[in-house]
Amino acid sequence: MIKATPNNQAEKLSFADQNLLRHLCGEHDKHLRLLEKLEPVKVKPWGNHLSISGEEAAVLKISLIIRQLYTIMEKGWPIQSADIGYAHRILSEDIHYDLSRIFLDTVFISSKKRIITPKSITQRHYIDAMRNADMVLAIGPAGTGKTYLAMAMAVSYLLEKKVQRIILTRPAVEAGERLGFLPGDLAEKVNPYLRPLYDALYDMVDMEKAGALINKGLIEVAPLAFMRGRTLNDSFIILDEAQNTTSEQMKMFLTRLGFNSKAVVTGDITQIDLPADKSSGLIEAEKILKKIDAIRIVHFSQLDVVRHPLVADVIAAYAAWDAGKKNG
Repeated sequence: MIKATPNNQAEKLSFADQNLLRHLCGEHDKHLRLLEKLEPVKVKPWGNHLSISGEEAAVLKISLIIRQLYTIMEKGWPIQSADIGYAHRILSEDIHYDLSRIFLDTVFISSKKRIITPKSITQRHYIDAMRNADMVLAIGPAGTGKTYLAMAMAVSYLLEKKVQRIILTRPAVEAGERLGFLPGDLAEKVNPYLRPLYDALYDMVDMEKAGALINKGLIEVAPLAFMRGRTLNDSFIILDEAQNTTSEQMKMFLTRLGFNSKAVVTGDITQIDLPADKSSGLIEAEKILKKIDAIRIVHFSQLDVVRHPLVADVIAAYAAWDAGKKNG
């Protein structure tokens, strides 16, 4: 510990592996510069040491981030620039949180060799919910990983033969449009609605393998209306954009669940495209099912957004705007 004043503190950290420390600092110390932007501190490397100076609480947080990320790297995790922000966000929410519980919790390794792990505490709770419950409702804004992580979990379950098939579905009527008024055959009409599900799928497994799984019926991508009258056994079922289901559609979907199956329902209740005279099946389901212990409901916020940092700012700005209109 270096000399400190009542409001200012300095700390010296030492590390055994100088090469590992260099990777942690990033090219031209870019990770250290990022930490300095996140908290009012100065971080200086020298040899196998780092010195951190600044406000006491900030020094504590940055010290914890650096120590924990170094330990995670010792276990083989390659730290990227985005991980610095994720680590800061997590410890800002809970200063005592063990980052290895998130960074080393591999959900799936994609065809592009991308290791898919949670990026926030809520994402970790979401993954635990999918592992431990047969029905999960994930509610929150875009960019929080609701569909992406559900897809990763589904593909891992299929490849590990925990289920026999994956069923991906979403409402095919949005913003008041009706399929009958759209050009083309049925496949051409529904594909624009299902495209995001295909995009997430192709990020998990390459297009050729995904195509083979679809042709064999092991992965089915279909509009929600196709679920009516079916009992879905040995399946991992994902209902995406569930805020645009009607009450009747949601009840129909939830009662399709068969033996040895999991259902994950995702949606953003701030983005409802239903006609004004229709209530959202997702909002209704949340109220009706919240007292059933076997069903997990996970709520995401803008703090969990894992897209470009501006996305979280946009979501927060719109939330503040909406709150202002209601109060005004």
